Amino acid sequence: MTDRTRGDLCPGVFRPWPADDGALVRLRLPGGHLSRTTLLTLLDVAETYGDGQVHLTKRANLQLRALPSSGGVLPGEVVEAIRGTGLLPHPEHELVRNVMASPLTGIHGGRADLRPVVAELDERMCATPSLAKLPGRFLFVLDDGRGDLAGRSTDLGLVALAADEVQLRVGSASWGPVVPLAEAAARLNGLARAFQQVRGTGDEAAWHVDELPVQLPSQDPDPRALVSSPPPAFGEVAHGVVHVEVRGGVVDRERVNDLPHALVVTPWKSLITTAG
Repeated sequence: MTDRTRGDLCPGVFRPWPADDGALVRLRLPGGHLSRTTLLTLLDVAETYGDGQVHLTKRANLQLRALPSSGGVLPGEVVEAIRGTGLLPHPEHELVRNVMASPLTGIHGGRADLRPVVAELDERMCATPSLAKLPGRFLFVLDDGRGDLAGRSTDLGLVALAADEVQLRVGSASWGPVVPLAEAAARLNGLARAFQQVRGTGDEAAWHVDELPVQLPSQDPDPRALVSSPPPAFGEVAHGVVHVEVRGGVVDRERVNDLPHALVVTPWKSLITTAG
């Protein structure tokens, strides 16, 4: 399968990474959406137990650093404090809820609102026990047709072709069928289950679709799927919608206190804020 000699060690609350400054924990945030209140609550945890900051990642997730640990395990009070933020709703699936979507989808622009697809996909994955064993690096990338994420490497994903139609992505370079938007989450969940069944076992098992030893069937991309666009410029994107630069991808309380309630973490280590 692969030349690896160990399994995936992508960090989470129940599998912290032993960094030089203490334990590192990653919190998955499907679609990147969270509230200012939630972010402030997470900062409480960071200030009490860690380095006092929340770190943004290139997968639009959140990290806490410099946490205490013993024997590779966080103290119970730290786990409970993180659980209290509401960012650990499915502990058994915490490592695999890696779903990126165009940050502005359903807010401004794009061909389709992918927020319901993200929510349904997350719900379906967390209701499928076998998918709790997906590698922590396995990634879904959902582009709403504007092209901001269409070029990202992925395991499974889609590009919106219209308000009610998408083309699936299977690996970074292969394309699946064109399907109704309403079927997209179920199709992706089914493909993830298929990957889990064929990826192998043990430390040599594939982490990614691109690593499978067999060539997957691929369809031609719909011309509408071949889209590309850069991230939005920092500043006002539309009325009440702002793309906020976060220097170094690090958020502290002083910065969060000035933000509105509704936030979206982006894959560019920045934030989208909306007045709603």
